[in-house]
Parts: sequence; C-alpha cells; structure tokens
Amino acid sequence: MNKLAAIARGDLPADLVIRNAKIANVYSLNYELSDVAIHSGKIAGIGRGYEGITSFDAQGRVMIPGMIDGHVHIEDTMMTPQAFAYSAALRGTSTVMADPHEISNALGIAGLEYMFRASQGLPIDIFYGAPSCVPASDLETPYEELDMTAIKSMFDSGLVQHLGEMMNYPAVIAGDPEVWGKILAAGNVPLTGHAPGVSGKSLNAYLVSGVNSDHECVNLDEAHEKLSRGMWLMIREGASFLDLKTLLPLIKSNPLNAARCMVVSDDITARYLIERGHMDEKIRIMLREGLDPFTALRMVTLSPAEYFRLWDRGGIAPGKIADFSILDSDIIDESFRVASVWKNGRQVVRDDDVFSMNDSENLAPVTHVRVKKIPSPEQLQIPAQGNKINVIGVTEGTVITQTLQLTPKVENGLIVPDPERDIAKIVVLERHRDTGRFGVGFVKGLGVRRGAFGSSVAHDAHNFVVAGADDLSIVTALKGLAEIGGGLVTADGQNLTASFPLPIGGLMSYLQPEEVSAELAKMERAASDLGVRINHPFMVMSFLCLSVIPELRITDLGYVDITKGGVQKIFA
Repeated sequence: MNKLAAIARGDLPADLVIRNAKIANVYSLNYELSDVAIHSGKIAGIGRGYEGITSFDAQGRVMIPGMIDGHVHIEDTMMTPQAFAYSAALRGTSTVMADPHEISNALGIAGLEYMFRASQGLPIDIFYGAPSCVPASDLETPYEELDMTAIKSMFDSGLVQHLGEMMNYPAVIAGDPEVWGKILAAGNVPLTGHAPGVSGKSLNAYLVSGVNSDHECVNLDEAHEKLSRGMWLMIREGASFLDLKTLLPLIKSNPLNAARCMVVSDDITARYLIERGHMDEKIRIMLREGLDPFTALRMVTLSPAEYFRLWDRGGIAPGKIADFSILDSDIIDESFRVASVWKNGRQVVRDDDVFSMNDSENLAPVTHVRVKKIPSPEQLQIPAQGNKINVIGVTEGTVITQTLQLTPKVENGLIVPDPERDIAKIVVLERHRDTGRFGVGFVKGLGVRRGAFGSSVAHDAHNFVVAGADDLSIVTALKGLAEIGGGLVTADGQNLTASFPLPIGGLMSYLQPEEVSAELAKMERAASDLGVRINHPFMVMSFLCLSVIPELRITDLGYVDITKGGVQKIFA
C-alpha cells in the first residue's frame, strides 16, 4: 500500500499509464482529459506527469469505468460462465451480479458450486447471490429444496456475496417464518428483491424484511412508489422483457433518481449478446431515448457498485480497481462502441479478441433428468364441462400474463387446442424426481399452428414444458426432451423435427457463444415452421411456469396463481 501511495505521489513509476484519456467521470458527471496511473491492478493516480513501465495512448478517446450488470441469470444464455464472460467482456462489462437459482433448482447445491468454480479466472468478476427461493414457491417442484440452513452454508463457504432475489413475496408479506429465516440467515448483505405489482401496505410489509431492490416494475406509478419507499430500482432490459423505455421518464424527469437506479439484464440470450450487446446496448438505448450520457453511464457503473457495496469499483478514481474500457470515439453518443477493455489493470480485450479464459468443461456436475413416466396422448385429454375455461394470456414484451376466460373448442366431448384462435395446449411434466406428475392447461398468444415445441428451461423449477396443437406432438416432444437429457425440441406428430441438447442441468451447453446462438436460431426457425411468430418463443414459454409472477401460470401441479393463493381450476 505504501508503494501505491508513492506511485500516487509520482515518486515511483506505475506499472501502466493510460495517457491522453478523456475520462468519463461518474462522480462529477463530466469529461476530464488526463492520464491514469495503474499499479498492481489498482488506480494509483489521475493527472499529468506520471511515468510508467508501460503506457497506452488513448489518443483523446473516452475512458469509462468497467460496466456492471446488477442482476442476470447466466443460465438463461444457455452458455457456461466462461462463454458468457467472453461475450460480456467484449462489450465492456467487468462485473456481473448473477443469481444462480436456475441451476440450483435443477441441480441443488451442486449446481451453485459448479457455477462458482467455473467463474474463477475469467476476464470479468462474477459475484453470485444465494438462491433464496428454491423452489420459488410451494407451487413448483425443484430437484431439492434449499432452506435457511443451506443459505447460511452458502455464505459460510464463500460461494455467494448477496441474497438472490426474494421471489416469494406473498410469504415475505405474510411473515412466513421459513422465508424470513432465509433473509435472516443471509446476515448483513445486500438483499435483492422481486415484488411485481406489490404496493401500499403490502409493499411496506415487504420492505421491513430488509429486502430493498426490485427488477419487476413495469409502469411508472409502480416504479415511483417503490423508489419513494426507499427501494433501489433495477430497471430490466433483457431479450424478451423490455422495461427500460417505459421507465426512463422517471430518470429523465429527475436525473437525481439515477443515484438509486440501475439497468439490469435479468434474462438474455447468446444471440442478444452477440447481435446487440450487453450493458453497452442499454447505454445506446438510453441515449437514443434522450437521457444524459453521464446519467446513463452512472446507472451501469456507480449505482450498482454502491448498491452491492462494491466500494472498490464503479468509477475511475484513486484506490479503485483498474476496471475500465476505452471507446472508439471521443464522446459518449448513440454509437457507443467499446474498443479495448482492461480488468484489474490488465488488458483483456483488444480488436474484438478476449485474452483471458479458463477451461471449466470438466467441472460440470451430472445432469439429473429422472423422467421415465411420460403421459400418453389419452392421459392429456380433458373432457368438456361448462361453458368457459381459464387460459393463460401471453402479451409479447412483458413477463406478466393474464387469466383469460374463453369458450373452448370441443371435439368428441373433449376440449382441444384451437389454432385458428391461437389457443394451444400446454403441459408441464415433473422431471427431477420421476413422480410422473404433470399439469395440463391452455395458452393464448404463442401462435402454434401445428405440432409442438418444448424445453427443459422452465422457470424456476425447470421441469419439462411443451406447448402444442395436438396431444401426439406434445407427447413426442416430451419423449424427445427425456431422450436428449434436457434441452429444446420441436415435434410434429410422431416426428421429432429439431433438438438442441443442454447437458448441464438441462439448462446450458458447452458450445461457444456463436454456436449457442446458431443452435437457438435453428430452434426458433423450427418453431416458426410450426406457426410460432412470437419473438424468443422458448424464453417466453419458459416464464409461463414461474409461479411467483401474476397472473395465471402452469407448473407440474397444474394451473397456479400466486395472487389467488395457489392451484387453480381449468374450468372458469
């Protein structure tokens, strides 16, 4: 430390000096043309006259702090942590706050341990949250349940840095001792939240638990209320659920709100990362919407750093770790392109090439897919009764669903899918414990005209989910998922028309980013051949199983609605 001070004084040469950098200062919210001295991975000083063993001439281009994604599920990219890190580092991301509850639902503690091991030695830092809701609620069936004792052990072993999103908000509000026990077991750490539509006294009850952030706001009134009650807002902009443009007026009307707001990914895909980007894409969106560049930059650097108590990063200043990027321009504008990236004072990206990666292929745990009891087409039949059925209503671009009460199509006394009205049958089959339990319902908005498409990515318990236009195709898809050990499939009648195996927990592939993107594109084309027109159809369908999002959902227990207290009937 004394040497760092000597270098800061200019008495000794630094390891590296970045010269002629146009520093984007997120503290003073202005540009500063200067040099930056770096030693042992930390910033020693800012100013002219520093000498260094090596130097890099920024030539007046903008230097920004390493960007931070405050909430993302790496598993949803279907890539391993190192493949994800490769894609994120290219875009100037240096730190990721990841919630591993997907792999933890599929593989238990072993899944979290794998993610932690696979995240060492990467060109970005990945900090994990303790998965607080495995299962998300008692309406889902995971591989194993992780209780408050498991949460404490995660912190004791150093696997996690914060508490992952507390999704079972009804239990928090009700004062459920098991759920509150998990919160208390986490101790004095950032407690991240999940509270869609929670308002008024219920919001007060949620906040007194100490959980104080939320990424589920979908309108300005909700966001303003939560911000005014002391919550930190994580504004979501992912592949399928796009809230940034909707909520940006909250910041534009009062830029001071950026001090307690950050922009996060939540759920993104390999294709999104490759074609659009990561946190850099969120900057571009904010600038196109007219937000001040420094305000936008703060929400992907300093704000998340302060929320997660990462005092050593978030800005370019003496004593901070040397995480930064050099843009290819001398101003932050809508083109916003990262040219070079440094992590801990070492260059990790140059000319679209990443220098530092590890090899975690041999670290993966065994995938558990225990499915021997697959229902027959006859077992999926639903005899008609009454005049109306409940149907899950999908609206593209939002994670919220509707409970639709519709007149069913009936043939030979059975309720059947109705492609002409965009009503498909949807089935969830428990895949972790070989119970053979399955739930059956109907969904409107996926666009299935024939056949079926299915996945073992089904938030959050990640059982098998298949939507289709006929029972035979649905059963074929379920069998295909079992045969490949989890992944994505499409089927038409007795034929499995396409598949993409995900050997790590039925969630992730060993393939590189471009290969994962190509496989996902192949599967989306196969779904399109069945008539599916919705963007990111597999991701959209996966969220229909998440019991802690309103309104109507489906799990292996059947229809569920967290706002109505549990399992619901098919017939309205």
